[in-house]
Amino acid sequence: MTHTLAIANQKGGVGKTTTAINLAASLAGLGKSVLLLDLDPQGNASSGSGALRDDSTLTAYDWLAEDAAFGDIVQTRPPGIDVIPSDENLTAVETSLLTSEDRTVRLRNRLDGCDRAYDYTIIDCPPSLNVLTVNAFVCASGVLVPLQCEYFPLEGLTSLLSTVERIRATNNPRLRVEGLLRTMYDPRLSLTQAVSRQLFQHFPDIVYRTVIPRNVRLAEAPSHGVPVVLYEPNSKGSTAYAALANEIVRRHTKAVGAG
Repeated sequence: MTHTLAIANQKGGVGKTTTAINLAASLAGLGKSVLLLDLDPQGNASSGSGALRDDSTLTAYDWLAEDAAFGDIVQTRPPGIDVIPSDENLTAVETSLLTSEDRTVRLRNRLDGCDRAYDYTIIDCPPSLNVLTVNAFVCASGVLVPLQCEYFPLEGLTSLLSTVERIRATNNPRLRVEGLLRTMYDPRLSLTQAVSRQLFQHFPDIVYRTVIPRNVRLAEAPSHGVPVVLYEPNSKGSTAYAALANEIVRRHTKAVGAG
């Protein structure tokens, strides 16, 4: 059974899409089969992973709104991850879902076991707690929250955690916040240290030990349409996401064993 992680934060610019792309690639590097689902109409996870998005390409819109077959929209991209691409047309799905009877479960119904062949499904959510994000939470077994060690990102964390709890109580009892990931991490800053201490104080069991540093190679890789593990495998960013993938696999293996 696939372990589905929704990468979510309603604040933009915290490394959400960077994490989705590079975590998927790093899990693939560990020999895991991975599906990367781009559920953000901006489509940055698609372009950043090198997915094709021309006029003839079927996307998440065709799958969710037009009943296109799962196998017709999936693209396999280096380093061996399957990608469901997205584009701005997905905004129309978001609008139509607001008045649909299946507005919170459309994605779950479309997947309906199509992801069973994968060890991990990574969903890149929009930078808001909208109906697409709710659909992702209904499908997911865990939520990974990237955030910068600053106070503004912390302000939105309570709202996101409340949404997760609401979805768990109503639609998906297995959902949980799997981890808080500190991104763009600079240990030289006193604010970084202060916010890190707060995170460990309030959420000691879910803060990842791995941190993602500020790294120019991470910023450059999307323009080349590849994860950083392919663009610059020896960079600090690549090493950090490899460590994160290992930490996630260890946690998941431990959780499955305990279950």
